[in-house]
Amino acid sequence: MQVRTPDSHRPDSDRPDYHRPNTVGDALALLAGGEARVLAGGTDFFPALGGRRPRGRVVDLGRIAALRGIARQRDGWRIGAMTTWSEIARADLPPLFDGLRLAAREVGSIQIQNAGTIAGNLCNASPAADGVPPLLTLDARVELAGPNGPRELPLGDFILGVRKTALAPGEIVTAILVPDWSPAHSPVRTHFLKLGARRYLVISIAMVAAAVALDGTGRIGEARVAVGACSAVARRLAGVEAALRGAEASGTAVRAAVAEAALAELSPIDDVRASADYRRDAARELVVRTVMAAIDQGAQR
Repeated sequence: MQVRTPDSHRPDSDRPDYHRPNTVGDALALLAGGEARVLAGGTDFFPALGGRRPRGRVVDLGRIAALRGIARQRDGWRIGAMTTWSEIARADLPPLFDGLRLAAREVGSIQIQNAGTIAGNLCNASPAADGVPPLLTLDARVELAGPNGPRELPLGDFILGVRKTALAPGEIVTAILVPDWSPAHSPVRTHFLKLGARRYLVISIAMVAAAVALDGTGRIGEARVAVGACSAVARRLAGVEAALRGAEASGTAVRAAVAEAALAELSPIDDVRASADYRRDAARELVVRTVMAAIDQGAQR
């Protein structure tokens, strides 16, 4: 289970203490042995090293079969923590997951999508993590395992700030749980849009995920909207959601509802990609487009 890389020119203490356990239990035992770093897909782990060798214990979760795959459960869906974005994009999933599948295709390059994992995206806790807004609109929960046993947290309670999560010492994410959502009238339709300085391989200026269900009379019965890259943590927009409920499912009505709603949850910053004012305006426009895309997508099915 342990692999050491020989290097006669470095002292033994400088060599990585590298492990690839086969079970969650083995992984937790290794993490309980002292300070260690967890390696998932490695798409954030290795760039952060800046070409240096990792120091201390590294626990690679890549061999743990129980952490992979997407499965239907009695009251929802379970996405294993080590499931890659390519696997999510290709999975045979209901329309509820269309927004998440669109986000999966926006995560870096094809090579990054093939290696990067859904849990790694969450644990990295970047304000511009593509997977977070669509998962927020799905009311996703994070399943954890650790020395004190398993537990679950709403995704909104798991990511606490920039590069900060609620992971306790010795814990790992084991799955993302998505509950069923069956509104009284129409099925839920979801969509995701991302704005960057170019079309591909870009960190977002703003991104929006939306989940919409009509009430059977041509109006919006339920709406969930989340925005990323415009605050330290991606946020659901309660004011926008309230304004959309009961609005006609037309571009004019949606635009008017969104224009009147406060974006109190957002706190965009000025940086090299955009100004705070531009981000806020872009987010509002993206909300309109994303909600309408979800509505139109439902009409085409």
